[in-house]
Amino acid sequence: MKNYQLVLVLKNSLSEASRKKILESVKSWLKGAKFTKEEEWGEKQLAYAIKRQESGFFVNYVFELKDVLTKDFEKKLLTQDEVLRHLLLRQK
Repeated sequence: MKNYQLVLVLKNSLSEASRKKILESVKSWLKGAKFTKEEEWGEKQLAYAIKRQESGFFVNYVFELKDVLTKDFEKKLLTQDEVLRHLLLRQK
């Protein structure tokens, strides 16, 4: 099993329903993943503006995956306009 941590910064202007829809789609892209921790860190001020956004909504996921995470996953994240930034780490 390989452990990963994913931190997402979403646009703060999103409604809660659309934010949940985006997070569900991100989780659906990780088929076979066992989520051990799901945290919503909430709205935080950004150090600098990203796509003209001064603040963002932070979400943290820790999950286990049997297979190697495909590069296709990060490409899907990059195409989402609602995701300002993401950080994907593989933990030992």
